[in-house]
Amino acid sequence: FQRSTSDWGYVGDLVEDDDKVGLYSYKVQSTITSRLANTMIQAKMVNNAGRPQPVVFDVQVPKGAFIDNFTMDINGITFTSHIREKSEARKMYAQAKAKGKAAGIVRSNALDMENFQTEVNVPPGMRIQFQLHYHEMIRRKLSSYEHVISVKPGRLAKHMEVDVRIIEPQGLRYVHVPNSLGDHFDGITTISKGEKKAHVSFKPTMAQQRKCPKCSSTAVDGNFVVQYDVNRETTGGELEIFNGYFIHFFAPENLEPLPKNILFVIDVSGSMWGLKMKQTIEAMKAILSELRAADQFSLIDFNHNVRCWRDNLVSATPSQVEDAKKYIQTIHPNGGTNINEALLRATFILNEAKSLGMLDPNSVSMIVLVSDGDPTVGELKLTTIQKNVKQSIKDEFSLFCLGIGFDVDYDFLQRIATDNRGMAQRIFGNQETSLQMKNFYNQVSTPLLKKIQFNYPQESVSDVTQSSFHNYFGGSEIVVAGKVDTENLQHLESVVTATAANAELVMETLRDVEELDGFMKKDKYADPEFTRKLWAYLTVNQMMAERNAAPTAALKRNITKSILQMSLDHHIVTPFTAMLIENAEKDEIMLADQPKDPRKGCCPGTLGLTPNAPNNNKGIPAWANVTAVPVSFMPEQRSPPVSSLSINRVDNDPHFIIHLPKSQRNICFNINSEPGKILSLVSDPGTGVVVNGQLVGAKKAENKKLNTYFGKIGFYFKKKGLKVEITTETITLKDGSYAITLSWADTGHIIRKQLLISVKKESNVTISVGEEMSFMVLLHRVWKKHPVNVDFLGIYIPPENQFSPAAHGLIGQFASEPEVSIHHQTPGQAPEKPQAIMEVKGNKFTVTRGVQKDYRTDRVLGTDVLCWFVHNSGKGFIDGHYRDYLVPHLYSFMKKP
Repeated sequence: FQRSTSDWGYVGDLVEDDDKVGLYSYKVQSTITSRLANTMIQAKMVNNAGRPQPVVFDVQVPKGAFIDNFTMDINGITFTSHIREKSEARKMYAQAKAKGKAAGIVRSNALDMENFQTEVNVPPGMRIQFQLHYHEMIRRKLSSYEHVISVKPGRLAKHMEVDVRIIEPQGLRYVHVPNSLGDHFDGITTISKGEKKAHVSFKPTMAQQRKCPKCSSTAVDGNFVVQYDVNRETTGGELEIFNGYFIHFFAPENLEPLPKNILFVIDVSGSMWGLKMKQTIEAMKAILSELRAADQFSLIDFNHNVRCWRDNLVSATPSQVEDAKKYIQTIHPNGGTNINEALLRATFILNEAKSLGMLDPNSVSMIVLVSDGDPTVGELKLTTIQKNVKQSIKDEFSLFCLGIGFDVDYDFLQRIATDNRGMAQRIFGNQETSLQMKNFYNQVSTPLLKKIQFNYPQESVSDVTQSSFHNYFGGSEIVVAGKVDTENLQHLESVVTATAANAELVMETLRDVEELDGFMKKDKYADPEFTRKLWAYLTVNQMMAERNAAPTAALKRNITKSILQMSLDHHIVTPFTAMLIENAEKDEIMLADQPKDPRKGCCPGTLGLTPNAPNNNKGIPAWANVTAVPVSFMPEQRSPPVSSLSINRVDNDPHFIIHLPKSQRNICFNINSEPGKILSLVSDPGTGVVVNGQLVGAKKAENKKLNTYFGKIGFYFKKKGLKVEITTETITLKDGSYAITLSWADTGHIIRKQLLISVKKESNVTISVGEEMSFMVLLHRVWKKHPVNVDFLGIYIPPENQFSPAAHGLIGQFASEPEVSIHHQTPGQAPEKPQAIMEVKGNKFTVTRGVQKDYRTDRVLGTDVLCWFVHNSGKGFIDGHYRDYLVPHLYSFMKKP
């Protein structure tokens, strides 16, 4: 198996301090041909350690992009990819997994990107290359095309390069590269721009990549952004015809804006409390100031109730705008979330205004929804809300949705917006919220045309994508594509009709079929398939929108079949396909698949390479044996940085799982104490925060052991003078003599002294202290007549909580992550439970690989979490003995052991 790749003469010369995995090369190549961006991300790595190491390839791909290829080269052995129908791919993967020949690639959603991650256990000295290809259409927003590439190599690279080439037959107006990676890289990017082509290059040396002159970590961690725009000579748009397809880019300028009728629908439920509400108010005041005199508007704010600033539309006069700003300023978030009633009230106001003849026939009507969460009051079923809104809007106006924060169901907002001629955007709940909201509004604030219709000669074109559009907004672009009969056609003519501010417009464009041939064929970087790929990209996205809006199951099935066929024909991964990665002999298989639940990974697994293991599989090199986790006889597998794992938790009887973010490990231990005892979980005199849990016993012992659980959890916020007591029956907030109680049968919020308590009925409680820290308590209900089990609580604490260096407790002590070394892994008594030696805090002891449960997404069965288990109630891993963590009262600080 000693095959080599000649350009990798780097074994042993890349060790950076304690980093045992060397990154020889990290290369990104992206070519934009007429708005179609083809991007390749390549990483070449080597294991410089003396023992096997996990090597992770983790990249982020824009959610709108289509992944079309992935390859791995392991010491000269190549794994290539194929697209299959999803159920077929999963069946093949399951068959291979049953034979111990499969591993998974995690594809999970993260904000506006999608993570693509795989892990390979690589023996000493072995080299590996990963290469991912995807393509996307670059959309025009605010008069600019913006190409965003995630560049997060994770470590210093001997060779680092981002190379972007732009080929635009219309001609380039400008090319700009903002300093999105930070001032650290100021002056490193070079831009070479011609009339129709441009080249952008970013090639930092290893010294330039370092965070500081002596640092071993990389400062390259963010998005590389390229912005540009093209020349426009005709109002009818630009027709590009090549290789049997046409693309029509339509972005007229210098038109008078149409008046608009706009309703702002703002979520003011308790979860909007704090920075999100402050930033929303700031943004709304700025947006209201930008309304034109010809516009009409109103405001609706909602929690469990719905309130209207005005029951009808009013003109955007200075006095009305000022009055609306004052109203916005008085909003105080609290209560639940009734999205259904709020949107129906907004549609009623617009429909009534139209029926009464109050709307200018040339005006554009729209609703802008701002929300941060799921419905908790009124209609809760998302499909019903979507149906209700669709029936009420009746294709008469548009719905635009802004989803704020990390917990919002963005997929729902995207569906409901697309269903109603609008679009959605996720807004991150941080200091930039106000700016992001204003930028989104600017995209839809200037309608220039409505009722746009594209017409082409039917005898010459076929399979045209969407050809009618509700509105065109200034600074954007409409793109239409189709197939064209170039053999019997010398010219292609388009006619666009639309309603403008003062007249009906007719815009014509004529293009020579052969015009692009010479230009494209002379450029070695231009994608000769760009028209076909753009047509396929637009067609699949259009069919996805049609599928979401399909009124019958039969029609939805037919559209699904068409999407599937397009996916297979054009080799792209869609929600109905998956990617299989195989070696040349096709006896090893990996699966790249989107998770059914976007909060979970798809296919947990690691590709294991063991060069000295006996070869028990016919035809498979020993080093390339692929196994499904858990893996025995294998080097340590670190926990993937998936959001569902990156949290500290105590659950069940009670099982502690400590996530160590720097080393990406999960360490587990149990505490076996007595009912009634109170354990210190967090004791932080620096911030004045206490979290303690009181144990409750099962109804009777099993196998001479009485299981204990947390039946009560107490929170004390000393600096605020607030105490929170959570039992399996109630949630109580205490402030001196003041107290307020909710039951688990409620859904609601309590706010006091900038502390927010959010209760989700019979599910969980979230406690938020500003932006600094948060906690989640999960309720576990059991059958009341169960002979043994009792109701109990679990607690989940993110490691990002800003505790002080003085923090302690069974969980709090790990706010400062200890150095942990795990080595000398050996087989355990059970194949799925290998053992190893752990060294931490000057202690050395045996640990066992096992599985614990995370119950946040599945409260019945839980989600498996791989961890190293520390025996004897965490002895050696926690400071002192577990009895040192017993405290006298529910709100007591502990004394350090």
